[in-house]
Amino acid sequence: MSYIATFYSHFGAIRFKKLCQQEGIPVKVMPVPRALSSSCGTCAEYGGSDPCPGGEYPAEVEQVVEVTGEGYRPVYRAEGS
Repeated sequence: MSYIATFYSHFGAIRFKKLCQQEGIPVKVMPVPRALSSSCGTCAEYGGSDPCPGGEYPAEVEQVVEVTGEGYRPVYRAEGS
């Protein structure tokens, strides 16, 4: 499965990328697709069977969506977003 996480800051995206790399999860940082919104414009696309690397989403994560054939399916949204 493929997921996209958006962030409140570019720094948060970079930290999340490092977390994924530490967990052995393939990840790339890229601009946020137009269909999604983000405070910083940077997202991380990553793969795996678990949408939550490391067991808990860092505070910098704004939302996570699963990439599907029809678009995006919401998986997580930070409270207050």
